[in-house]
Amino acid sequence: MDVTLTLDHDEKSIIEACINREKWAQKIVYETHYSKMMGVCMRYAKTEDEALDILHDGFIKVFRYIKKYQTGTSLYSWIRRIMVNTAIDHYRKMSKRRTEDLDQAFGVEGKEPDAVEKVTEKEILSAIQTLTPTYRAVFNLYVIDGFSHREIAEQLDISESTSRSNLVKARSKLKKILVHLRTE
Repeated sequence: MDVTLTLDHDEKSIIEACINREKWAQKIVYETHYSKMMGVCMRYAKTEDEALDILHDGFIKVFRYIKKYQTGTSLYSWIRRIMVNTAIDHYRKMSKRRTEDLDQAFGVEGKEPDAVEKVTEKEILSAIQTLTPTYRAVFNLYVIDGFSHREIAEQLDISESTSRSNLVKARSKLKKILVHLRTE
C-alpha cells in the first residue's frame, strides 16, 4: 500500500510511511532527531562509539514500535523516552550490578564555589562520561531525565538507598572534576 503525501510531509503522513517501512520516511525521522538523540545517548555513554551503538539500537526500536506512537503527541518526547530506555538496557547489559554502601555518602557536601557556573557544556559532558556506568546512569536518570529514586531503583534493579548513595557520590565526583578543571 502506497501512502500519498503532500509536499510538506506532515507528521501523520511520515508516521504512516514509517509504519509501512518506507525508507525515505525513516530517513526523515532519523535525520530530524539524530543530533538531539545523540546528545541524550552521549550522556549515558562513556565514548562516542558507545553512544552511537545506543542511538542506533534506539532508532531500531523507534521504527519497530512506530505504530504505537500516537499522532498529535510529541514525537520528540516519544523518541527521547525510547533512547533513555535503550541506554538503561545498555547499562544493564554492561553492568556488574554492584551496590554501594550508603554510609560512605554522608558528609560529601563542601563549601567550594559552584564550578558548574564556569565550565562549558563540553567539559560537563566529558566529566559525566568519566563516571562509572552506575553513577552515570543514576545521575542522568535523576538529574537530567527527572526520574525518582524509586523509578531508578526499578529500572536498574537496585535499592532506592543505593540510588540515592550513587547520586551523592556521582555529584561529589563531578564536583571534584569540575573544580579541578577551573583551578588548572
